[in-house]
Amino acid sequence: MKVAIAHNNNPETLKVVAHLKEKLKDRNLIYDAKYPDIVITVGGDGTLINAFHRYANQVDSIRFIGVHTGHLGFYTDWRNYDVDKMVEALTLQKAEAAKYPLLDIEMITEAGEKSHYLALNESAIKRVSHTLEADIYIDDQPFENFRGDGLCVSTPTGSTAYSKSLGGAVIHPELKALQMTEIASINNRVFRTLSSPIVIAPRQWITIIPNTDHFVMTIDGECKAVRNAKKIVYRISKHSIQFDRFGHHHFWSRVKTAFISDNND
Repeated sequence: MKVAIAHNNNPETLKVVAHLKEKLKDRNLIYDAKYPDIVITVGGDGTLINAFHRYANQVDSIRFIGVHTGHLGFYTDWRNYDVDKMVEALTLQKAEAAKYPLLDIEMITEAGEKSHYLALNESAIKRVSHTLEADIYIDDQPFENFRGDGLCVSTPTGSTAYSKSLGGAVIHPELKALQMTEIASINNRVFRTLSSPIVIAPRQWITIIPNTDHFVMTIDGECKAVRNAKKIVYRISKHSIQFDRFGHHHFWSRVKTAFISDNND
């Protein structure tokens, strides 16, 4: 079994990483940052998301394990004081994975050039100093004309992130659905949208055709300045992210702990 470790540089994190490396060495596990079977992230959700993008081209063959060293993260199952238990489970338990859907993003320019991206949480398009105008299609069928600050398309796991702050629903990842939420839409006698989050089925897709030659697109929080985009197509990816199932918390327990209470009352 080949293992890689991704981490932030906080002092507490570096202590955990040093201890973790010793434990992995004691178990004769191979450290391989290039082609790992397991990626252990130490830090928080941001650390895990960064690791996902680093290994996105190998995502089908990697299992992720998250160790948090700060506030409880949504993707990080293990606490810093559980490292010994986590390594023991990694070496003794039968390998099983919990799979979560990913977002496939295809951007096509006016010149016909295509770019593909993967997102774990969401992708949003926005204008910085002006409103965004865009035509929205579902399954290539016209749905609405949008005018407002922007639009966000999220995965089920991403439904607990930016989408939730926009008023979106929290969706269980087994549903493999996409959710689109509006960012400060304008609704009056001239401009009219559904003004509500929409959730679409696994085999459907959302196409956004911006009526502007420049805007900002975010992918899991990373910004890209976009010019001359003809359309952006969002759909559930054929790939998925895999988490080591041992120690992986029940989804609604994670939601409760993250947003309501970390006790059993």
